[in-house]
Amino acid sequence: MIKKILTLSLLTTSLSQVHASDWQTTLNEAKGQTVNFNAWGGAENINDYIKWAGNNIKEKYGVTLKHVKLVDTADAIGRVLAEKAAGNVANGSIDLIWLNGENFRSLKDNNFLYGPFSRDLPNYRYIDESSNKSLTLDFGTAVDGMESPWGKAQVIFIHDTETLPNPPKSMVGLLAYATENPGRVTYPEPPQFLGTTFLKQALYELIEDKDALANPVDRVDFNKLTQPLWLFLNKLHPVAWRSGTTFPSSSEEMIRLLDDQEIDIAFSFDTSAASVQINKGNLSESVRSYIFDQGTISNTHFLAIPYNATSTAGAQVVANYFLSPEAQLKKLDSSVWGDLTVLSYEKMEKENQALFDAQPRGVATLTLEELNNSVPEPHSSWVKALENEWRLRYAN
Repeated sequence: MIKKILTLSLLTTSLSQVHASDWQTTLNEAKGQTVNFNAWGGAENINDYIKWAGNNIKEKYGVTLKHVKLVDTADAIGRVLAEKAAGNVANGSIDLIWLNGENFRSLKDNNFLYGPFSRDLPNYRYIDESSNKSLTLDFGTAVDGMESPWGKAQVIFIHDTETLPNPPKSMVGLLAYATENPGRVTYPEPPQFLGTTFLKQALYELIEDKDALANPVDRVDFNKLTQPLWLFLNKLHPVAWRSGTTFPSSSEEMIRLLDDQEIDIAFSFDTSAASVQINKGNLSESVRSYIFDQGTISNTHFLAIPYNATSTAGAQVVANYFLSPEAQLKKLDSSVWGDLTVLSYEKMEKENQALFDAQPRGVATLTLEELNNSVPEPHSSWVKALENEWRLRYAN
């Protein structure tokens, strides 16, 4: 028995040394490389965070991070496809992309991704894949190590405790509240992503066969399965804000309507949104966040490397840094970004746990424990199907 234990110990040590050696090779190769990081550039606080990370990456690893600011991630996907058509298989213009959902599925299904690589990153040891399905299933598509988790988002609802101390905590409850209080409830108009998420949240709560949502939409009876959703909206719209003839354009507009006391409930995919707006003076100090009793839609966003990336080593170094407790802690700060960490608290060293424990949390921001009740995204193919059907039924 002792001999067997010693043999296993030696084997583990040997494998650890091999992995360390492989990573050192990656670090050596990455030094001096420039990583063209294609990421949405529509928020200054996120742009500033990426700049902060780039300065650290340059100092620590000698890798230059160049943020290519996108209006739409689909633009980067189109560039990868165009380079493939042009025969550019080794010197692509994109080294790293911030993406998830349909964009990831498109690249993965067409074999346009480098990898698998994420599980070989040293900081992946902080990931607990069993803690959240979205770490291994990106809108229903298996990740398979082809992208590295970067952050999490979850739908939170926002209300003023002075005017609405006991908000509805289900879609059925929301409809009942709207019926009793006409004009006080609304949601963004699909295909705005939060509006589409509202449809997915309602569908999840209203149907019995919730597992069906994990399947591609063409493998289910779409009309039959979604019938409860359309019946729900048919009842909601006549008692919604402006009688369901007009919809807000975004979460930000919903928050303005809440502050103007035109509506009673707003929602966001940014769990720190209420705290941020309170700090800016855009919401009352009595505003708080909450989630529904059955949980709310959550997802993970990722970093992926195109198959023809020029700086694959540098891209892996960047992805690994973004997984570090240092970078994740900075990103969690609501004054910086407020993006939820993908790291497992239990897998972190005690000194890092202490840093996360000491992280200031906004007055209206839920704890990680409170956010633990989440609902997985349906398969990515549901997005277009729901949006198209919504427009057929309700678009003016």
